[in-house]
Amino acid sequence: MAIRSELAGFSTAQARRALEGLPRCDYEVVVRPLRYRWAPHLAARCEFEERRIVLQVPIPFKPFREPVIYAARRKRGEGMRFAWASETVSFRGRRDVLRFLYCHEWLHWYLYEVLGKGSSAETACDRFALRNFRRRYVTTDDADAALKRRSLKARATG
Repeated sequence: MAIRSELAGFSTAQARRALEGLPRCDYEVVVRPLRYRWAPHLAARCEFEERRIVLQVPIPFKPFREPVIYAARRKRGEGMRFAWASETVSFRGRRDVLRFLYCHEWLHWYLYEVLGKGSSAETACDRFALRNFRRRYVTTDDADAALKRRSLKARATG
C-alpha cells in the first residue's frame, strides 16, 4: 500500500506506523493538512476515479471531541424521520485521527472495490471505524461484522 504524507512535521514513515495493523487496499493513501477556522474536525475522502484515499489532519492539532453517528432507526409516522445513535469520541493525537479516518474510508473502498456495492453507507463506515480504530489489528471479518444488521433482540442484549 502506497502511503504519502504531505503534512509538515509528520513523515511518510510516521504515517505508515500510525496505520500499521489496519487492512490494506490498493489505493494510494495521502495524508494532508486540514486548516480549520473555529475548531478541529474530521475530514477525509475516497477518490475512486484517482484510486486515492485522502486523510486530512487538523492543523494546528489539538485534542478534540467529535460526535460519531453509527446507526439510525426509522421513526414511525409520515416522512423520512430517523432516530440517530451516536457516540462522542475523543481524538487525543494525530494517530487516532488517521486510524479513524482510514478505517472509515477503507470501508468505502471495500464496499465499492471488493463487494461491488455502492459506497454510500456512512453509518456503517462510522460504525466500523468506531469499533476498530483503536484496535491493534483489524481484518475484513471486522468489516463484514460492521455491515451486518443486528436484530432488536441482539442489540438489547449487547
